Amino acid sequence: MPHPSPDPPHGGGPYPRRAAAAAARSGAIGPIAILLASFQGARHIAAQLASIEGQSYPHWRLIVSDDGSRDDTRAIIAAFAARHPSGQVVLSAGPGQGATRNFLHLIDLAPAGTAIAFCDQDDVWFPHKLARAAEALDRLAEPAHYAARTVIARDDLVPVTESRRFERPFGFRNALVQACMAGNTSVFNAAAARLLKAGSAAARSAAIESHDWWAYQLSSGAGARLIHDGRPALLYRQHARSEMGRNDTAAAMARRFGKLFAGDYGLWVAANLAALAPMHGHLTPENREILDGFAAALALPGPLAARRMRALGLYRHTAAGTAALYAAAAAGRLRQPRSPRIRIR
Repeated sequence: MPHPSPDPPHGGGPYPRRAAAAAARSGAIGPIAILLASFQGARHIAAQLASIEGQSYPHWRLIVSDDGSRDDTRAIIAAFAARHPSGQVVLSAGPGQGATRNFLHLIDLAPAGTAIAFCDQDDVWFPHKLARAAEALDRLAEPAHYAARTVIARDDLVPVTESRRFERPFGFRNALVQACMAGNTSVFNAAAARLLKAGSAAARSAAIESHDWWAYQLSSGAGARLIHDGRPALLYRQHARSEMGRNDTAAAMARRFGKLFAGDYGLWVAANLAALAPMHGHLTPENREILDGFAAALALPGPLAARRMRALGLYRHTAAGTAALYAAAAAGRLRQPRSPRIRIR
């Protein structure tokens, strides 16, 4: 696969209030707050910052939450901030509790009423990543969540392959059991960002495993417009410190299926349900019923749980993945001693 050729850098551009006002008048989503969680990223973060600086969409602000890096990460970010207008690049201290907590912290830090984009420290964005998201989200007043495919790359950024193309619909029945709106490509309009802000405290309290899985669940559950771009948006660098890693190889899928039966997945699902419970009233009526039904199913003996989940129409994007899900449920691997009680708030 040829390496995508970058456009000439456009520079980050200023982040004045007049840019937001002009964007609002034109119907665009306006400034986008990029939320970058960093930790020990000195080896790769400069390339990511350069790709942000090279975005064709100029109305961005970068908020970095550093989780206590002991290498040159903070110095690299500070030097980057010095090249831009005051306030366009902000560096703050993270909670020091891992990537998921760091992203939840960033959601809290994001300016109210602004679209947000998740950002990993070791990727490299294609020049039109933000512009394509902004175009897709343009003029949508209701909550909307945009994500895209990626180009999986080696540590030296040599492309390997494109990420999987999902053929089944995206929605709450899928989100409850699979994380597939890639967080490192995700952009949320202001209405969806408000939803994430409202739910971040509950997600933190529930100790969710994955911020992007939770964001997909909450946005889809609330009836947000889900937009999945089939065009890759970035180079997804794979290396020893990658937080999640690719999921398209036979070995990666085997590891994930193994987690279904090892019990890890059941704990993650229980945490997600606990995080969604206080947001019950934000969900659509149909999705409240699905959530309640899923929580009730997880309290049942294995075969009954699998039957109830099938009746609810829960699915993963591949037939093998869906079959493994139901098999794990039937084996009692998803059952928790006490399922979260779902109450309308």
